[in-house]
Amino acid sequence: MINSFRGINISSKDPKRLVSFYKKVLEIPILEDDENYDGVVFGFIKDAPVFWIWDENKWGKSNEGPVCLVFNCDDHIKTYEDLTRKGVELNPPTTAPWGGKELLLTDPDGNKILIL
Repeated sequence: MINSFRGINISSKDPKRLVSFYKKVLEIPILEDDENYDGVVFGFIKDAPVFWIWDENKWGKSNEGPVCLVFNCDDHIKTYEDLTRKGVELNPPTTAPWGGKELLLTDPDGNKILIL
């Protein structure tokens, strides 16, 4: 039976652009790179859940629509300011109904990104 969660596949028609967004704008570490931008692995800890970006033009769609990736940050205001300086359009942090702070944005492919 299932014994762990491995990660999420994201297909992109422009994987180079999407890889650049996660690497340069959000500064998510690349754990395994690919010179063709096909199968690039992002994550924070080896052998922990990751996400892959695949070339949809080569492999077809691995997801049927946008996904929502959830990340944590230490300081919502600083993260908001850093992202707006990099040209990301997003609203300031809000307080969610459950009481925590949230930042919501989308990547260049329309996937949602929730920063807690």
